[in-house]
Amino acid sequence: MTAVAYRLLGSAAEADDALQEAWLRARQADIGAVENLTGWLTTVVTRVCLNLLRARRNRREEFLDAHETPSGPGAEAAAESGDPAREALLADEVGVALLVVLDTLGPAERVAFVLHDLFAVPFDEIAPLIEKTPAATRQLASRARRRVQGRPAAPAADAGRRRRAVEAFLAATRGGDFTALVALLDPDVVLHADALAVPAPAPVTVRGAETVARGAMAATARARFTGPALLDGRFGLVMAPYGRLRLFLVFTFGADARITRIEVVAEPERLRGTEIAVLDTAP
Repeated sequence: MTAVAYRLLGSAAEADDALQEAWLRARQADIGAVENLTGWLTTVVTRVCLNLLRARRNRREEFLDAHETPSGPGAEAAAESGDPAREALLADEVGVALLVVLDTLGPAERVAFVLHDLFAVPFDEIAPLIEKTPAATRQLASRARRRVQGRPAAPAADAGRRRRAVEAFLAATRGGDFTALVALLDPDVVLHADALAVPAPAPVTVRGAETVARGAMAATARARFTGPALLDGRFGLVMAPYGRLRLFLVFTFGADARITRIEVVAEPERLRGTEIAVLDTAP
């Protein structure tokens, strides 16, 4: 039930709240005649989560908020409402990119995709939960699946090396491995960050492998909520604390697959205008 609630809501703290509400409902119900308790509980948890998703949508809590940065009041409130280490662990298990894409779906789409594609619940059992026909529920899940998969990665002879370089960049940042980071970067690498990504009064540009690597070392805390993704078909990283997209990194590579440019984007218009998708599980 925790797995269902977390994937539907994208937040461990919210999932805990949903499970408490579902538990209260279960205690008040007569479950003596329930033949499939797991299925019944899944239905209860899903209904609670669906109500929360709809309330979130009605409050216009969009997945992008130009006035909320990773270090701002919103992030602090989220951290206080739960365990940041647990949130980061769950995000890693599910996949940060998947949480980002799920957060762009409507409540019915999200329920249809999560229950069917991630938990193999039949469409005829999902349909009554979202007040749709099984056929319409199938279409919602299919539409969500296309969003999750996105466009294929741009073809390149060294696509595998590029993907491994992005994943190694994240691992070295999380682990504080300065030497490994420098080895991944071209000596003349350029990093450009928009004003909202830093944050700063103006965009920031830095040059040189060691300078860029030192900057990455300062972002170790952010890296806990960061994961690989496809950004308009290109390999990159997305940062989404508590399931909410805050910024992404786009990488450019040289002939030797070392990183020659990193663009850090947090401007809402660019975040909205970029197609974010989940990487295939195969390396």
